[in-house]
Amino acid sequence: MVDGEQRSTVRPLRPAAPPDGGAGPVPRPRSNPAPDPSEPKAESAEPKTEPVAAEAAPTVEPVAGRRRRVPFAHAVGVPPRQLAVGVARATRAWSRRPSGRTTLPALFLLALVAATAAAGALLVPAAVRKPQPVAVDATTNAPVQGVPQTGAVPGATGVPVGPGATGFPGTPLPTLTATPGGTPTGPVVGPVTPARPADALAGWAQQVSAATGIPQVAMQAYGYAELVLAQTQRSCQLSWTTLAAIGYVESRHGSANKATLQANGVAVPEIVGAPLDGQGGRSRILDTDQGQLDHDRVYDKALGPMQFIPSTWQEIGADADNDGVRNPHDIDDAALAAGRYLCKGGRNMTIPGDWWGAILSYNDVRRYAQDVFDKADEYGRLSGT
Repeated sequence: MVDGEQRSTVRPLRPAAPPDGGAGPVPRPRSNPAPDPSEPKAESAEPKTEPVAAEAAPTVEPVAGRRRRVPFAHAVGVPPRQLAVGVARATRAWSRRPSGRTTLPALFLLALVAATAAAGALLVPAAVRKPQPVAVDATTNAPVQGVPQTGAVPGATGVPVGPGATGFPGTPLPTLTATPGGTPTGPVVGPVTPARPADALAGWAQQVSAATGIPQVAMQAYGYAELVLAQTQRSCQLSWTTLAAIGYVESRHGSANKATLQANGVAVPEIVGAPLDGQGGRSRILDTDQGQLDHDRVYDKALGPMQFIPSTWQEIGADADNDGVRNPHDIDDAALAAGRYLCKGGRNMTIPGDWWGAILSYNDVRRYAQDVFDKADEYGRLSGT
């Protein structure tokens, strides 16, 4: 000490506010006790320095032109673990308040909905199966390279498509009011049997059959399907030549596997394709009907003159001969079902893009579609369509 006396001094505590409401500045605490006023002031040889406070506030040092951020826990002098415990306690206390009891479940529900949406975005596309074709080509699985959008449809010779405009020259399809499951009314050609409305086209079918080589029973089925679709789906404008071409490519008009079309249109014996087990170039399609239609509980098999897969037949099958049964082995039912399938989605079969798209949806193989095109064009030329 300056005066050389051994005495202890006690520093007064700094008040929180100026005493007596004064507006003067708060004095800084000094590192040394105040000198005795009775002694003369002595000049110190050492330079004077400003006192430093005991606890300095955290500073931010410039680093490469940026301000370094000081962690909040360090700034307030609280360990991170203690800070986390404090936050958890505060959150739990808030959740017990009225506002917390209302807001917290809403936040949890929002998080649950977001997680569900994210999971659906990932899982739903993986669960959606690629649609299966109606029929299967057993010779190739060549991918489709594209659908022609221009050109001509098969059999197009400038003659309008539809009842009364297609058929053998001079003997167009009769104008009938034909509906599936009923007997056509109006002008008829040939005998009419209530069990098979397509017999109304017997005279017309006989002449076209002679020109094209298509069996008369099959020809009646193709023509009747066109008439029904002209009444029920007018915008489709599907011609019998396309149905006949599919019937030829799929089963040679119901004669594959040594089968024969009976007078009622049923193929005997039943035409059942090979198991779709992925072998020999065939597609692999597991059983979809518990063997009810194709008698196979392991794999699906194509059925009937138009070679429908069981799952597709269950969706689109028709009863065109009014016998109360949707039979894929009956060419009347099968031809009408094939026409309905081709017309799905508002297609117009006189538009090239729609025609090719329809055939490729029936069997997604370009060579198959080209074979159908060529045969339909041939039938159109032979019959004058």
